[in-house]
Amino acid sequence: MKYLSPAEKQLFNIRVWEIVRRIPLGRVITYGKIAELIQPLPGMDPKEYLAWSPRWVGGAMASCPEDVPWQRVINSQGKISLRKGSGQSVQRQLLEDEGVQFDERERVDLRKYGWEGSDFKAS
Repeated sequence: MKYLSPAEKQLFNIRVWEIVRRIPLGRVITYGKIAELIQPLPGMDPKEYLAWSPRWVGGAMASCPEDVPWQRVINSQGKISLRKGSGQSVQRQLLEDEGVQFDERERVDLRKYGWEGSDFKAS
């Protein structure tokens, strides 16, 4: 596999965490949307970037600092991504505590709760 991680992984992770820190209380964003807010790496085909970068965002979130509101990042289906341990129930509880509601299929309405990052300048 060609792009298991970005060439400048730490720099990419820092950009991801900067975006996630700006997500307002009670709002969520998808891995893919975060990736869209970060400029593709120099020399990388934009289509390949969009195919790989959501996975990189997931990797960044798996190692995020404590001050990053990780619970606000969900998948493109509006669901909490699977993780080891009790992370899913913790994430759901944290989001519900912020006022985010889940439907009967355990999904968040991205039209209602989604944050597009419009006040974040891509870098």
